[in-house]
Amino acid sequence: MITAAGQGIGRATAEAFVRESANVIATDIEGESLETLSGCETRQLDVTDPSAVQAFALETGPVDVLFNCAGYVHSGSILECSERDWEFSFEVNVASMFRLMKAFLP
Repeated sequence: MITAAGQGIGRATAEAFVRESANVIATDIEGESLETLSGCETRQLDVTDPSAVQAFALETGPVDVLFNCAGYVHSGSILECSERDWEFSFEVNVASMFRLMKAFLP
């Protein structure tokens, strides 16, 4: 199971796992970004939504590998970063990973 598989490192990882014959569930908040990803199951998932993560984990069941790839980096210096940007960064980069691990570990 890979988050943020629509582009960048997440997409490259999903493609690599598919090449190795893994059963991949590729997720992204942008469902359209997954349309050209082939050889795996694709699902839209907002990792900042606790109830969506919980529902997804219940539907999916156990996974062997969880790759928390979703991330956000504010562009510019810390002086240009608003409190809201900082909170969003923490939500995506830390809280969502906690949420996914907690949902899939049991």
